[in-house]
Amino acid sequence: MANSDQIISLIKNHYDGKPEQFSTLALQIAAHEARLGHNVIATEIRKAVDKNKFIRPAKLNFLNPALGEMVFEEEPQYDLGDLVLREEVKERITRIVTEYMQRERLLRHHLQNRRKILLGGPSGTGKTMTASVIAHEIELPLYIIRMEKILTKFMGETSTKLGQIFELIASHPGVYLFDEFDAIGTQRGMDNEVGEMRRVLNSFLQFIERDTSDSLILAATNNLEMLDQALFRRFDDVIRYALPTDEEKTRLLQTELGKQLDAKEIESLVLCLDGLSHSEIKMACMDALKEAIISSKPISLKLVRQSIDYRKEVYRTVAS
Repeated sequence: MANSDQIISLIKNHYDGKPEQFSTLALQIAAHEARLGHNVIATEIRKAVDKNKFIRPAKLNFLNPALGEMVFEEEPQYDLGDLVLREEVKERITRIVTEYMQRERLLRHHLQNRRKILLGGPSGTGKTMTASVIAHEIELPLYIIRMEKILTKFMGETSTKLGQIFELIASHPGVYLFDEFDAIGTQRGMDNEVGEMRRVLNSFLQFIERDTSDSLILAATNNLEMLDQALFRRFDDVIRYALPTDEEKTRLLQTELGKQLDAKEIESLVLCLDGLSHSEIKMACMDALKEAIISSKPISLKLVRQSIDYRKEVYRTVAS
């Protein structure tokens, strides 16, 4: 059975609105039960976790049916304490939250809070999580803009859809994340660019420059160097993300496996994580927990290393 600390953590995560942390702890309990031979209980816990869904279509169809395809609402899962990032990055994010909470005070001095933020860095380093943290901290809904549903091959249609998105931004305050933003933000002078994409980028530049809403607009990209330089002038801040440092790797492992492995084992694992992002490290830990449940094995250093090696092999295959 779960010990008292795990039960208390489960309750806190539930009432603090942290479903992912709740699920991680539930899987750790399932792994413990599997280790004791309680396979039925372990399997039921795993099934319950797998059924949990955090993303749902935004309830915006009453405004425009097309918005239901272009915009997803995601339940904010994280707070500032959950961020495992370089301190200077956390300070920048905290500043965005603080300025929003003090926006009326700033306005009295004819100043505006940071509202348009560009997030850049390798995949899996915390950009989407940052949007979730900001939405949670300022208590606004989080909307994910699905770029694949906005981009079309028909002349003028993409710009029209962008216009609909910015109408929504103006009428419904929230945190809006344009993920994979380089799909429309690439440099206008690139050789392989077509005229329609230039028009789309120009439209976005006009829309974001004119926006004076109460919403926060975030754009995330894995390739800052590919973005048109005109974009940088339209954003109030640019935050750069990087692969985790050794300190960040240790904290991630402690969060995910701290109750399963001791400090020396975690320290040895840090040496195996070169090239993996924050997200990939968390997925490797989750893979190990699931394998322990399915195979009724205890969480061990060997099992976690196998999961890490698998993730690194997947990364090498994709990169090649």
